Amino acid sequence: MSAEKVLAEKQDSIPLPATEYHQSQRRKGRFLRLSLYVLVALLGIKAIAHRFAPHGSKHRFQSLEHHHRLTVAEREKLFLSVPSSESALAASRAYATHPHLAGSSEDLNDAKVMLDLFHKEFNIPMPSAEPIFAAGTPESRNATLRLTSRETAEPSAWIDTYYPVLNTPLDRSLQILGEDGEAVWTADLVEDGDPLDEDAHRYKDSVPTWHGLSKGGDAEGELVYANYGTKEDYDELVAAGSNLTGKIVIVRYGAVFRGLKIKGAQELGAAGVLIYSDPRDDGYVTVENGFAPYPAGPARNPTSVQRGSVQFLSMYPGDPTTPGYPAYKDADREDGSNIPKIPSLPISWQNAERLLEEIGELYAVGKDGKKTLSGNASKSKIKLVNHVDTKITPIWNTMASIPGHIRDEVVIIGCHRDAWVMGAADPTSGTVSLHEIIRGFGALLRKGWKPLRTVVFASWDAEEYGLVGSTEWGEDFPEWISKHTVAYLNVDVSVSGSRWEVGGSPSLANLIQQTALEVPHPTVEGKTLWDARNDEGPFTGAEGPSSNLTIDADVLEAYNVAKRNLHASKTGVAPLGSGSDFTVFLQRLGVASSNEGFGGTPTDAVYHYHSIYDSQRFQEVYADPGFHRHVVVAKHLGLQALRIIDSIIVPLNTTQYAFELDDYLGKVQALAHNLRASVAAPDFSKLQKVIRKVQDSSQALDEEKRKAEKELKHALRKLSSPHHHMCRKWHRLVRRVADGFKKIFGVQPHHYRPVPELEVDAWTKFLFEYDGDEVRPSTAVLSHPRHGHSHRMKKLIKAAKRVVKANRKIIAFERGFISEDGIKDREWYKHLGVAPGKWLGYGATTFPALTEALVFDQNTTLAQYEVDRLAQLLKKLAHEIQP
Repeated sequence: MSAEKVLAEKQDSIPLPATEYHQSQRRKGRFLRLSLYVLVALLGIKAIAHRFAPHGSKHRFQSLEHHHRLTVAEREKLFLSVPSSESALAASRAYATHPHLAGSSEDLNDAKVMLDLFHKEFNIPMPSAEPIFAAGTPESRNATLRLTSRETAEPSAWIDTYYPVLNTPLDRSLQILGEDGEAVWTADLVEDGDPLDEDAHRYKDSVPTWHGLSKGGDAEGELVYANYGTKEDYDELVAAGSNLTGKIVIVRYGAVFRGLKIKGAQELGAAGVLIYSDPRDDGYVTVENGFAPYPAGPARNPTSVQRGSVQFLSMYPGDPTTPGYPAYKDADREDGSNIPKIPSLPISWQNAERLLEEIGELYAVGKDGKKTLSGNASKSKIKLVNHVDTKITPIWNTMASIPGHIRDEVVIIGCHRDAWVMGAADPTSGTVSLHEIIRGFGALLRKGWKPLRTVVFASWDAEEYGLVGSTEWGEDFPEWISKHTVAYLNVDVSVSGSRWEVGGSPSLANLIQQTALEVPHPTVEGKTLWDARNDEGPFTGAEGPSSNLTIDADVLEAYNVAKRNLHASKTGVAPLGSGSDFTVFLQRLGVASSNEGFGGTPTDAVYHYHSIYDSQRFQEVYADPGFHRHVVVAKHLGLQALRIIDSIIVPLNTTQYAFELDDYLGKVQALAHNLRASVAAPDFSKLQKVIRKVQDSSQALDEEKRKAEKELKHALRKLSSPHHHMCRKWHRLVRRVADGFKKIFGVQPHHYRPVPELEVDAWTKFLFEYDGDEVRPSTAVLSHPRHGHSHRMKKLIKAAKRVVKANRKIIAFERGFISEDGIKDREWYKHLGVAPGKWLGYGATTFPALTEALVFDQNTTLAQYEVDRLAQLLKKLAHEIQP
């Protein structure tokens, strides 16, 4: 062995100094023990959390482990990325290319298609038996009532079957009779079904032209023209000395709900009513202006007929035989008081034009140049036959729910599904927009989203007969809806023209505007959906409408007045009357509601409402080429819903509503000022003072909800910060262990990066949940490393209760307008702030009971009673919302 090797071995065998050796051994021991403790602790924490977590919580842990928790911005961005024109077009072609009259086999099939969509998008396992339940049975009742139960943790979907009385047509005829009583002309009551529109051609007589809920029978008499058949039109005829007893009244569609046209004629003794679509109401887009009739062009097809319900909508909606209670299969029934007692038929312009020739002059012009109804009657008699099959008919509401952390606060999003024929606009365009919202929410669920509040989706049935499906559900669950529902968001006709129209409770107006300003315009770059309120149609002539096209002066003035009134309002959001499924929620149960969609203008292609020509071809060629408007409505309505669902404080602006009451009062004061001299105006001073109290209480509530949200966020940060601090400590310790192992194996250690804090919004949903007044720590809190620090938890629960209390006062605001006595002569409507006009139906009347006491009763005593009743109601509201 060489000298060098011997020397080297001797050097290697020289022991280390004792102190250095022991220090090295201690470091190695501490490192190994610490590594073992860390690994055991990490495994133990995870095992304990999974072992003792309540039922359903493992999914939440897995979600947190495998999903990045989406921030507010990420959620909204993801949702807005989902609705697409390609998907919307495909859905429309699936839904709008066949008839689906309420109660038909096609309607039931579409209900099941919606059910399948909910199961697919919300990942709901399909049960062995179809979840189709008869209303009133335990299965049906529990499907809704369990939604606010703590036992409900996963999405669900089902179909409720109600049993209203509806009718379908048997045979109909319309004739002009000669002196001998024989027919000299017989109307063709079938639309022509031009083959250029394939679907309209295929189904041109699949659903005959008739009025839903019309009176079956025959009528014979002279013909009298009554313009739109409004209350004012009938008053004008009476003032001119016209006697409608035994007459057949012919009126044009427009201005008021069709059923009220028949109600007005019936009360004056008429024998029957004919309603037709007049090209005067089509704006500039008429054959007279050189436009070809549909389907060759955008003008009215002269054979088109508007079907529709003739229920007296402003009396009460829903099943006529079960007013105020649900239409179960074995329900006790009464004679419907909101349906006509004289027969009627809808007819085309082609047939109406021939009939009007029998009358001659429709208007008389006075010496002052004022045009009034002539009241002339035809010399020949008209015979109307309307035979119908009236019976109990099953209908199907398809429902779905996504449970929230806060189970007892519910947001409902709805659209009806049934149509008079194919209904590409009404309601399939709305169903398509709803379809895209459902897809967007499904995408959020797949990313681990759980809503803060419970979400309910509804595909209502039999809306066309008189809001039947939604009304029966509302009458079935009034206490549950009143207790739990935060807001109802409705879509019906999503697209039938170019101009975006939106209505809603004043408390929703600011949210509607804010979200509309964030959604891009469907067709114009650089503009927003809010700008689309001013859009016009494309058929304007070479240099605009006034250059080479003519229009009925009264129609143009009515359109311009409506635009001026909307833009003169503080918010640009109109109050809601009726005509769609928000009615039972808003005007009977006091739930803040909204409704939106693109409607027609005088320069749009004619929308053949409730005709066979409300078809897929009309949508693709004229209403929404590219289906961009369908998508924009989905994005706006879904974004609006998300912000209500996931906001800590419910984003209803009660103060906006409170100050809008000044406008409501101003309108009735103006009406009172215009009363005839013999009618004294009521004393409004008490009502004015109470409105001020409501405004003061609402402003105080604004301050309270600001403080409540701030306190909750502060409590969450206090609770989360130590947790994150501990997370950082654990992370640092684990990283050091890992770095030690890496050093042993020669791997360069990484620089330590702290764990980023979750945003407060995510912690809100992660750390607390509550039912009713009881606030409980969530599963995540119970497994929280700092849960032992009860003083922090107590502060969190106290702050959460404060938020709960503030939200309940916000939600209670709309409820505060509900009077159990309802509105005189139509007590089904209980909202004293807004209701469909007594003689309007669709249009809204604010302070309705008071307004009607002044306008129709012209009774000072009654008007003062209504002033005092409203003041008492608002006084109670001011007290209830006071923090």
